[in-house]
Amino acid sequence: MKRKWKILIALAVLVVGSIAIFAGVRYSHRGIVTVQTGRVARQDLTSLVTASGEIKPRKYINIGANATGELTEIPVKEGEHVRKGQLLAKIESTQPEADVNAQRASLSSSEADAAASEAALKASDDNLLTMQAGVDRAKADLEKATLDYKRGEELYQAKLIPKQDYDQRKAARDSAVASLNEAQARLTQAKAQREQANSQLYSSQKRIAQSRAMVTRASDVLHKFNSYAPLDGVVTNLPVRVGETVIPGLPNLPGTTIMTIADMSLITAEVKVDETDIVSVKMDQTADVTIDAIPNKTFKGHVIEIGNTAIVRSTGLAASQTTTSSQEAKDFKVVVALDNPPEDIRPGLSCTAKITTATRQHTLTIPIQALTIRQKGDLETKPKGGADPQPVKLDPAAEKARKEEIQGVFVIAGGKAEFRKVETGITGATDIEVVSGLKEGDEIVTGSYQVIRTIRNEAQVKVDNKAPVKVNT
Repeated sequence: MKRKWKILIALAVLVVGSIAIFAGVRYSHRGIVTVQTGRVARQDLTSLVTASGEIKPRKYINIGANATGELTEIPVKEGEHVRKGQLLAKIESTQPEADVNAQRASLSSSEADAAASEAALKASDDNLLTMQAGVDRAKADLEKATLDYKRGEELYQAKLIPKQDYDQRKAARDSAVASLNEAQARLTQAKAQREQANSQLYSSQKRIAQSRAMVTRASDVLHKFNSYAPLDGVVTNLPVRVGETVIPGLPNLPGTTIMTIADMSLITAEVKVDETDIVSVKMDQTADVTIDAIPNKTFKGHVIEIGNTAIVRSTGLAASQTTTSSQEAKDFKVVVALDNPPEDIRPGLSCTAKITTATRQHTLTIPIQALTIRQKGDLETKPKGGADPQPVKLDPAAEKARKEEIQGVFVIAGGKAEFRKVETGITGATDIEVVSGLKEGDEIVTGSYQVIRTIRNEAQVKVDNKAPVKVNT
């Protein structure tokens, strides 16, 4: 019996001792946080901005209907190359063609009248010259007759000639005066006729100008019943057929767009970049473009346009066109020109562009997940013994200073995790550049995510970098 009790007592002592040892071990490990760590290392780092969009030609024009009518001819096909000025489509134009012919006939009539008036003016000019010559001749005759009359008068008074000679000389002078008056009257009539012919010519020329303006107007109206290629390119969209009725109007209405002509000499990827990344995108930055329809190939390009207007992601409208966009996600349009686009590329293909916004060679880097934010007050060291300091009423400035947020990482030093403020540079896919605060080889806490969020400054840690064991289910 005694032996049995001794065994029971020994077992009880052994159990109590084990419990005490286990409790001691657990107490000694109280407050120790298990963490995963990594090292600050140097490497080449590239910052990328990834955005999706679609392939578009740099320059394309929607050919709209400028007149209402039935399509009578479409001499091109979708995918066909066209030249600038080439006829693309015809709309039924019987009435405008008749108007043009009528105006051209009116112009021809006005031009004939002008030619007749011009001939009459020329005849009037010739007649005017003849009448002027007659006046000049009559004046000369009058002058001669006057001199002859004066000499005859002197001779008659001197009784050197008979009165008959004197009367003949006087009659000759009077006849010369009458001839001059007649010639001057004919000259005045010729001038009036010339003025009339000149007025008729002016009226004819005015009618010609009006007729030409009407022909131009009618021809312009007729021209709008035909569509011509505004540039060299490819017909990328042809939504209508011969016999359909087209109408002028807004581009998005059915029947207003006849076709689309695209200049395929410069192909671009038009992508939408998130508003948080757009500040990093600059002109001429290089980009790698992948096209969903052409897998396993990457095309080089460069940025040629950066939009200045925010686009609401949910509606695709400019933020300035809506009053409810302040709380919605926004994008900005960025255009990337492809350096060597493939021959079989088509507008509208979905694509993704990775724009290189910055590169660093052999720079200090840390994993992005190691970065965390702490308030300045949370980093203050507690008194020894672990007791929380008694709350002290702080003035607003001091309280604001305590709530200041600091970016940093936890560095392993002496078995503890010490928070260290860092300044960062560019961000890569998984790593971020460290500008100051760390040196190469420093061991930092990189996981887990929950630990990085909750760990306190100078907490005791245990490093466990073993990969988690996968459990087959």
